[in-house]
Amino acid sequence: MVRRVYSRFSFLPAVAGLFGIGALTAAYFGMPLLTETVYTSDVGLSQVSQTVKAVIPAVTHLPTPQAVRALYMTSCVVGTPTVRESLVRIAKETEINSMVIDIKDFSGTISFKTGNPLFSGVEITRCGASDMYDFIKMLHEEGIYVIGRITVFQDPEYTKAHPEEAVQSVSREGPWKDHKGLSFVDVSSRPFWEYIVALAQISYTEMGFDELNFDYVRYPSDGPMEDARYQNPHKAEALETFFKYLHEQMAPIGVVLSADVFGMTTTNEDDLNIGQVLERTIPYFDYVAPMVYPSHYPAGFNGWSNPNNHVYDVVRFSMDEAVRRLLSTTTPVTAFMHIPIASTTPQLYEKFLYDKLKLRPWLQDFDYGGDYGPKEVRAQMQAVYDTGLDSWMLWSPSNKYTVEALTPEP
Repeated sequence: MVRRVYSRFSFLPAVAGLFGIGALTAAYFGMPLLTETVYTSDVGLSQVSQTVKAVIPAVTHLPTPQAVRALYMTSCVVGTPTVRESLVRIAKETEINSMVIDIKDFSGTISFKTGNPLFSGVEITRCGASDMYDFIKMLHEEGIYVIGRITVFQDPEYTKAHPEEAVQSVSREGPWKDHKGLSFVDVSSRPFWEYIVALAQISYTEMGFDELNFDYVRYPSDGPMEDARYQNPHKAEALETFFKYLHEQMAPIGVVLSADVFGMTTTNEDDLNIGQVLERTIPYFDYVAPMVYPSHYPAGFNGWSNPNNHVYDVVRFSMDEAVRRLLSTTTPVTAFMHIPIASTTPQLYEKFLYDKLKLRPWLQDFDYGGDYGPKEVRAQMQAVYDTGLDSWMLWSPSNKYTVEALTPEP
């Protein structure tokens, strides 16, 4: 593991030392030097000690709204001023107070220029905004909270450069691919963890994102699964190890962290064969966002032949279960932070009680499996409120939103 010794206000990641870019990091931040920190690492490398300069962020951050009401913005839209302004206008005129903007999407490319050699070749190669810093600053001036979304383990750009770190194919030499031809980085790839932390640090300290949202924090699910080979077949344990590492590396700078999980993590106690377990996720993030899109639930879920016909019920049932599990002090789920209770069959564990407001679901605002208009979108929001929660984020891959479902700004 990485061991750190911190002085006050020190925050540069250990990866700066690992990659020998401590001085360069300070230089490209263009910020005043403040103090010194010594980093020591023994993660998959020979032990290294290096003194680097910590710096004061040249950005400001907004506090997290008590109730987050967010729209999602793709990396292509954020790089198209006329389109992104239409979303900003929605925020100005309605209850929307937050934006979720792609930092790194499914392609593995990054939506802004970092100046960091770690990311050369993947910056704005497909979509993105060369004025990301200024755009975020403008959003802050409008009082809009900015969440940066980082697609993690689905990253065909990284696996192209580092094929040995990808999920491997059993039948042929090289990275495994899903049905779309996309490859995944193996969840246990430590060098990739460092890569993600470096990107996260830059996004917060240089660009000014207020919160970092991690998506695709999972093993692959769509493809020839029998052909996939992993470094660690114990998926839930491996993923929780990554969550723990991410939390430890990011906590010193005080950034708000959130993670996206499959909707059925709220109702299943197994890992859905992708490594995601609610109780193994919640300790390491400020917010967890179950993707409770009704269209993504299987026919017959909870007795509903077509979940699209029960949008309120799906969200209400799913989030009620999530709330129950957060508030419970015992669980049958194994996790690093759980303590076995003696003489219980089946085995039960003690767990911490968590604030239910750590839950912030993604809601569906796109037509898939059915038509989603104002009635359907509003029904999902009401289900959230009826579970005692007050935050939600709307997902539309086209970035076209049902404005009629939103409450106008008074």
